Amino acid sequence: MPNPEGTPIWYELLTDDHDASKKFYDHVIGWTLGPKPDGPMDYRMIQTADGSMVGGVMQLSDEMKANGAKPAWLFYIGVDDVDASHEKILAKGGRSLMAPFDIPEAGRAAFVTDPQGNPFYIMRGNSPENSTAFDRMGMGKCNWNELTTTDQTAGNAFYADVFGWTYPDKMAMPGDMGDYVFVAVGDTTIGATMKHPGEGHPAAPAPGWRFYFRTPDIDATAAKVAEAGGTVMMGPQEVPGGDRIIVATDTAGVVFGAVGPGNK
Repeated sequence: MPNPEGTPIWYELLTDDHDASKKFYDHVIGWTLGPKPDGPMDYRMIQTADGSMVGGVMQLSDEMKANGAKPAWLFYIGVDDVDASHEKILAKGGRSLMAPFDIPEAGRAAFVTDPQGNPFYIMRGNSPENSTAFDRMGMGKCNWNELTTTDQTAGNAFYADVFGWTYPDKMAMPGDMGDYVFVAVGDTTIGATMKHPGEGHPAAPAPGWRFYFRTPDIDATAAKVAEAGGTVMMGPQEVPGGDRIIVATDTAGVVFGAVGPGNK
């Protein structure tokens, strides 16, 4: 995948119940979670309505759960050289959860954290085509990547050093929440970072990465979350730029975001 280094290229849901995840996200986002492939690993693709891919769903094994793995959304950041980026991440204070490994017919990857402990993958994909899993306006795609972190200044410096991210603008948040700092890869804004205000704060989301996937009607999406057994935690509400969002949990309690067009 020849996307510019630092571009999000894949999204992955860790689940302990593939059937429940399929029922929920197919209904709420409009995806099609594929069938179980041949082979020992239960990894199923996430297909958008136009037939393109946004990511995959991995079934948590008993061994993974015994080692502390829990249902969660993660993403893969594209890099030019996985081994070199892995070494740079360690040198800049990150941690390795899985050293660089090959994925047959897909590419090479590693599983790491930033210095604040927020996990993500790095990957160099084998495909000669660009990934379109992140697309600022793509229906069913991830439109926004948002990091809540315990040390925003240090976190921003880490991602700038490792991936070349820049921070072209910021927006003051209410109260003592600090600035919402926008993140860019080249000329493309891919999301933002915000500081975690501390335990017990009424507006505090859990630290980590959150991903917003586009749907055609955010009010309908909020209703579908409830229909499918999830919970809307925030919204629908308008955000700068005119879109409207919700933050919700699926039936396993995994947090995700959805974004849709604003009111006409």
